[in-house]
Amino acid sequence: MPLIRISLRTGTAPAFRTALVEGIYAALRETFTVPEGDLFAVVHEHEAANFHYGPDYLDIHRGDGLVIIQITCNATRTTAQKRSLYTAIARNLGREPGLKPADVFVNLVEVAPENWSFGDGQMQYGPPGP
Repeated sequence: MPLIRISLRTGTAPAFRTALVEGIYAALRETFTVPEGDLFAVVHEHEAANFHYGPDYLDIHRGDGLVIIQITCNATRTTAQKRSLYTAIARNLGREPGLKPADVFVNLVEVAPENWSFGDGQMQYGPPGP
């Protein structure tokens, strides 16, 4: 049920972008027990003029390889699970496609289960309707 949004600078190969999606999805499966097949991800590429960040915020030294990952998910995970997710994403993306940990920025957006419709005009995770 997570929705993954990935933002990065233009100019990467399709295999690079696929590796991002696969690495994030593997981390979600490992730490949030996301079921197989529950993959919804979009990749957004931005020209330099439309991609801004603090290169040294919190004394973390980011470069133009920065990838901003926003994951919308149900508000059901513990702090420990979230910490494990961040670690797993940085580890996976360090292996493939080779990102520096400083260039992996993750933001979770937690929502109530009734805020999802996966299709058919239905509320799959909410309370039963009338």
